Amino acid sequence: MNNEEQNQSKAHTKITIGLVLSWGLGVLAAISGVTLLFSQLLTGILMLLLAAVLLPPVNKFVADKFHFSISGGLKFVMVIILLGIIGATMSTDSNSNSNSNINTGTTPSTEQASEVKTEDTSVPKEYKSALNKAASYANTMHMSKRGVYDQLVSDYGEKFSAEAAQYAIDNVKADWNANALAKAKNYQNTMNMSPAAIHDQLTSEYGEKFTQAEADYAIQHLND
Repeated sequence: MNNEEQNQSKAHTKITIGLVLSWGLGVLAAISGVTLLFSQLLTGILMLLLAAVLLPPVNKFVADKFHFSISGGLKFVMVIILLGIIGATMSTDSNSNSNSNINTGTTPSTEQASEVKTEDTSVPKEYKSALNKAASYANTMHMSKRGVYDQLVSDYGEKFSAEAAQYAIDNVKADWNANALAKAKNYQNTMNMSPAAIHDQLTSEYGEKFTQAEADYAIQHLND
């Protein structure tokens, strides 16, 4: 009777925390190893070796085939060593990829920085200031192109150099026809001037200094 009970106890596998962990970690290591084989070969091989150490069926196969079994303590040591090596190889691969990405991106970043620097230094500060002033005169005071230029270089105005003023005029965004029309309507509504008088005022050297074409546009659209 005692012999039968002993045989029955041997027939049943005892489920322990160690067994559960071996199965869980072993399966996880096996899946990870197969996945990593296609991207990080060495790490994938090490993960499969770790799975072989952990999985109970592999341990049983080795014991039955080669009559060799790994003790729990030795298995623990092997797992720790393998995990350390795997961690080192993964860290090395990660650093290599990071360095590769950095090296790949260095040249464009340097070129972009150079371009930005060139943009900042290619135009003198005085020119930029003149352009800002020109935009203010043109878009808020509705001055003519000639009027803006004269104001920029005038000893009684902004006193910019002729070069800075010309740069500003060449680069300012303004609708000179719209400016002439705005001035014409102002003369009409506040000073009750006739269209002919307004035209003369718009083109006068002592007035607004618009071109003939701009003044003509303003008069044609005066009552729009």
